[in-house]
Amino acid sequence: MEADHPLDAYSQIVSSVAERLTPKVASLRVPRRGGTGESLGSAVVFTGDGFLLTNAHVVGRANGGTAAFSDGTSVPFRVVGADPLSDLAVLRGTGEAPAPAELGEADRLVVGQLVVAVGNPLGLAGSVTAGVVSALGRSLPARGQIIEDVIQTDAALNPGNSGGALADADARVVGINTAVAGVGLGMAVPVNDTTRRIISALMADGRVRRAYLGLAMVPGPVPAAWRERLGRKTGLLIAQVVAGGPADRAGLRAGDLLLTVAGKPVAVSQDLQRLMFSDAIGQPLPITVMRNGALVDVIAEPTEKVAA
Repeated sequence: MEADHPLDAYSQIVSSVAERLTPKVASLRVPRRGGTGESLGSAVVFTGDGFLLTNAHVVGRANGGTAAFSDGTSVPFRVVGADPLSDLAVLRGTGEAPAPAELGEADRLVVGQLVVAVGNPLGLAGSVTAGVVSALGRSLPARGQIIEDVIQTDAALNPGNSGGALADADARVVGINTAVAGVGLGMAVPVNDTTRRIISALMADGRVRRAYLGLAMVPGPVPAAWRERLGRKTGLLIAQVVAGGPADRAGLRAGDLLLTVAGKPVAVSQDLQRLMFSDAIGQPLPITVMRNGALVDVIAEPTEKVAA
């Protein structure tokens, strides 16, 4: 290839990320309950003592399985904890594991940024695809629940990619691939302050206690006439309210623009997620929304979300 070929720099980035990350991404085999075969997926080594990060849906209700690496080694693992609401699970491998991947910061991603997916789609170990971040802050309905604040990418994903790494150009893991949303669309759980808190809780306690409102949201614009008064341009547009949930009981509606929760501005899903941990369960939560051009205040009492 000519040194000045227009794809040369792109190819160097993708191949460098693949070289650095492929040894750190395991292919998982997880026995299904009832002896009805195995589920396949991927996982990323993220600590030096053998902890791996994957999707909750990959391990399901299993207690363990087998992780195989690109160097041919294979180790058993146990499930330390799983959180279906974020679709994250922490595993602990038995035996020597590769050096850990570096976790990045998804909150620094921008639409159009290059990302590389490393995983084991369709059982094909060490597969690499690349694309761009095509949207941020999406809500993903999955398995009867809503996963908030996911990264949307056009990097090709297939069954078996779930639990694998979504990395930036420096091979830092900025997301854990979770789903194929449609032709040309893939989703990944972001690695950020909120998910780090989830991961820490899973490592320490095996579970995450979290407050629940029952909302699906997307970023939405503040009407122009209110922007100067409120000092902001965006809020969270409520796309869906779960019937009978705390938000529904508080009177929130689809189409409301969420502006503040507990007196703190919310502009992206993570702003709300930061408030939705155990200390908010059962506590009165003041919420301000914009509805039909007017500000409306309500009080919600989040419940503890119990995973299905």
